[in-house]
Amino acid sequence: MILLSVSINHRTASVELREALHLNQDEVRRLISKYKEGMFKEGLIISTCNRTEIYGIPVNNHLTYNEIQNHLIELKSKVVEGNNFQNFISRDSVKHLFSVTCGIDSLLIGDNQIFKQVKDSFQISEEQKFAGTLMKKLFDSALRVGKRAITETAISEGAVTISFAAVQLIEKIFSSLSKKTAIVIGAGETGELAARHLVDRNIGKLLITNRTFEKAEKLANELRGKPIRFEDFKQHLHLCDIIISATSSDNFILTRSDINSVMKKRNYASLVIADVAIPRDIDPDCKKIDYVFYHDIDSLNIIVDQNLAKRKNEIPKVQKIIEEESENFFNWFNSLQAAPTIKDLHDHFEAIRAEEVEKNINKFSEADKEKLEIISKRIINKLLHHPTIALRKAAGEEANTNQVIEKINLVRELFGIDHSTKKIDKE
Repeated sequence: MILLSVSINHRTASVELREALHLNQDEVRRLISKYKEGMFKEGLIISTCNRTEIYGIPVNNHLTYNEIQNHLIELKSKVVEGNNFQNFISRDSVKHLFSVTCGIDSLLIGDNQIFKQVKDSFQISEEQKFAGTLMKKLFDSALRVGKRAITETAISEGAVTISFAAVQLIEKIFSSLSKKTAIVIGAGETGELAARHLVDRNIGKLLITNRTFEKAEKLANELRGKPIRFEDFKQHLHLCDIIISATSSDNFILTRSDINSVMKKRNYASLVIADVAIPRDIDPDCKKIDYVFYHDIDSLNIIVDQNLAKRKNEIPKVQKIIEEESENFFNWFNSLQAAPTIKDLHDHFEAIRAEEVEKNINKFSEADKEKLEIISKRIINKLLHHPTIALRKAAGEEANTNQVIEKINLVRELFGIDHSTKKIDKE
């Protein structure tokens, strides 16, 4: 089997180039249509913010990586150098897809969002009739790798983004967030991520404020939160158990005096502050106020670095899973090569047996004719038992697909079953 793949990703290209070559779902469908025009029998296209990758089983062995890349480049009308792409073939393609699916090839190690993105990509391939038997099996294997990585290792455990670290820290302080109120100040990328993580952790009530009210309103509506006008947000702080701030202000938007006033109104009920802005939004002297748990980006980065180190230590475990599932996939594929030959072998010998029985059947009495059928079939089955077992064993144990095919073709020649059927071609 030849499986070609090309990848442009966070290691090979700048964010600007990755953005330029990102494909939306309609563009993925258009590109699939191009590849189906005599280039690929079946395949898969994955496109996220950090990578665009094409996997395909070529119609012929003359397809080049440049041809695959050029269709993508032409679709996006961009100039891209060859060294911005990584190229893989067959076993390396399979291992790369498995590494992507389980998150060890992600910009953030162990990022399990890619797992869903691969699933979504495969659904488009299926819809476009671009996923045949091999790609379906490969996809099933990739999902199994992703699930095993999550359940058998700690590759996705612990926060490795500032936003997630802030929410995990808050969750440790309060244990449960279902009866808590949080306000997120700033609806940019960092603030949005923090808001989404709070919702994922079942926050009781979510307030969102932003200098541009429409942006706060849009995010709040999406997350079933409440938008607050920026000029009014301080009036709501005493109702909040959690403050996460992520603006781009040059100066403090909350002073120690502001937080003192808030705590008095709260009767000094615990307040957690996560300042994830650079420069900081909230006066760090707030940490000196009783019952205020203050964390800024430096303290959160310590958590992120510790979790990242733990995830890196899990990579060898995940790589072992990838090796195991790669072997399973190629054992399955090799068995596909052996099955037709086993059938042809049995058909060939059955045809010889039937012919000889027919020639000599009249030499036997009616009572012996049935015995002749039974005995002759038993002889053929016994003669073919060892070759059948050996073929299945070779297909299951041999790592090199070409060597499997060589053994299969040798069996076909030895038993003379290539006069009516063709040899298997090495792909």
